[in-house]
Amino acid sequence: MTTTEEHQHQRRQLDRVVIRFAGDSGDGMQLTGDRFTASSALFGNDLSTFPDFPAEIRAPAGTLAGVSAFQVQIADYDILTPGDVPNVLVAMNPAALKANLGVLEQGATLVVNSDSFDERSLGKAGYASNPLNDGSLAAYTVYEVPMTSLTQEVCKEAGVKPRDAERSKNFFALGLLSWLYTRPTEPTIQWIEKRYADRPLVLEANARAFRAGYHFGETAELFEANYEVPPAHFPPGEYTQVSGNQALAWGLIAASRLAGLPLFLGSYPITPASDILHELSRRKEFGVRTFQAEDEIAGVGSAIGAAFGGALGVTTTSGPGLDLKSEAIGLAVNLELPLVVVDIQRGGPSTGLPTKAEQADLLHAMYGRHGEAPVPIVAAKTPSHCFEAAIEAVRIAVKYRTPVILLSDGYLANGAEPWRLPDVDRIEPIDPGFAAEANHVGDDGTPVFWPYVRDPGTLARPWAPPGVPGLEHRIGGLEKADGSGNVSYDPANHERMVRLRAAKVAGIARDVPAVEVDDDTGDAELLVLGWGSTYGAIVAGVRRARARGHKVAHAHLVHMHPFPSNLGEVLARYRTVLVPEMNLGQLSRLVRAEYLVDAHSFSKVQGVPFRAGEIESAIESLLKGSA
Repeated sequence: MTTTEEHQHQRRQLDRVVIRFAGDSGDGMQLTGDRFTASSALFGNDLSTFPDFPAEIRAPAGTLAGVSAFQVQIADYDILTPGDVPNVLVAMNPAALKANLGVLEQGATLVVNSDSFDERSLGKAGYASNPLNDGSLAAYTVYEVPMTSLTQEVCKEAGVKPRDAERSKNFFALGLLSWLYTRPTEPTIQWIEKRYADRPLVLEANARAFRAGYHFGETAELFEANYEVPPAHFPPGEYTQVSGNQALAWGLIAASRLAGLPLFLGSYPITPASDILHELSRRKEFGVRTFQAEDEIAGVGSAIGAAFGGALGVTTTSGPGLDLKSEAIGLAVNLELPLVVVDIQRGGPSTGLPTKAEQADLLHAMYGRHGEAPVPIVAAKTPSHCFEAAIEAVRIAVKYRTPVILLSDGYLANGAEPWRLPDVDRIEPIDPGFAAEANHVGDDGTPVFWPYVRDPGTLARPWAPPGVPGLEHRIGGLEKADGSGNVSYDPANHERMVRLRAAKVAGIARDVPAVEVDDDTGDAELLVLGWGSTYGAIVAGVRRARARGHKVAHAHLVHMHPFPSNLGEVLARYRTVLVPEMNLGQLSRLVRAEYLVDAHSFSKVQGVPFRAGEIESAIESLLKGSA
């Protein structure tokens, strides 16, 4: 602990802190949180974020429905979640305070914009009295800062009107928290100068507000100390901060290069998948073609057409869009063309919770098509893992000539973490293996091309883009004769084709990595089996349970269909299996049916991710026999 001579502020060191920025959806809380996160990444902290958007596009200002929040945990050690409970809440108005107070523990720090606690705003938030004066916040450490008026004051000299200056109060809050937690200021100033270079007044207002917030913390007598979270120790390498949707888009680009295929995205904008379309549309230097279709069906149809033409066909969506794409996915199953369908899951059914996280589309991905139409399913587990998951989905689609559904969700899509850039030269290339010559002899003795002659190892049919002399063929949605591809209504042929397509997908189990089990003692009593975005909370919860002396193992699935070949053997080793999911027990239902294990489902369907403490409590309850 040291003391600065100028202002007698103590500098205290922390190993971690969880901060939640909250305000009206027009207050720029996502931007504020993102900039705080970026400066923390540059400082060298490990971090994890949780942007929490309101569902309404623009709810009435100052109401609970319009509150937007951004939570970030920074630490000097390896972390996996944005934190169970915030240590600090920055509340820009009464509604933000009321909407988020329930997630705080007693003793937490509140930094509030006192200017916004007027009678009208308090009424909109449902307060009968001002919580800053009525004693209801006595259990917390409260710092009242007039952010709006101070921002307007420092912007006045630059000729910025008070109403325009008010929009910069989020940068005042960012500056104040940057001082309070010893964040570097240069990256934020540089970002402001670059972002608003074409709007000089906005640039000046934001820069002045940011510096004013920083200097307020430095000179005001409100704070006894500021804090430092030292850098974490990362393995050597080049790192960047990445969100799940960003990593997924980059993974698709990398996969297209690994396969030597042009990337085509046919998509219709939908929350929370739209950022993939936005990111890929900016990457034309990699030969990416993006098509914003008029609807979901047109989006997937265009991607199938691109695959027929020899491109890497991709379509992105969320749950409601997956509903609409189902018939076309069935067409791709029958055509046996490579196609990647990205589903960024959200709360449902119907429109449901557009901006909230859920992982309830697993059974839809498994069975949501008519007829026998099995497809492989890959699930990402962290924001940075979305890169690897995208490459794996493409590898399977291209090698086995099949549509693949890649599952992510809103928590992964919008969350961010440090990512060590991979050496792409060390990633295995993907061979599209285009057909090059005729593969059959016709009745007249001349060579012909049959589109359903199968590779004996993978059962994949040849991929022959149109326009290659000698490889003329016809495909479509009607059932095809095995080999020739002619339309066939023969009952025995139909069953043979159905079984061949199912065997092809089932055979992928031999081509995916075995399930890895984290069992530190080798004699764990309980296995926690997870998939998707539950990874961080499960690992953190398992660590806590082990620290309390419990013997707990953990396995996490990436390949959801077919399951890895050793999953049955792994499940059989443990007396008790716990399956946490943000649904009503979809994976637990599948493993119960497939392996006849007594899997205990632990469900949460609230639009928010699991907390590590919830996983720890579930583990302890099961081990005590009171699940």
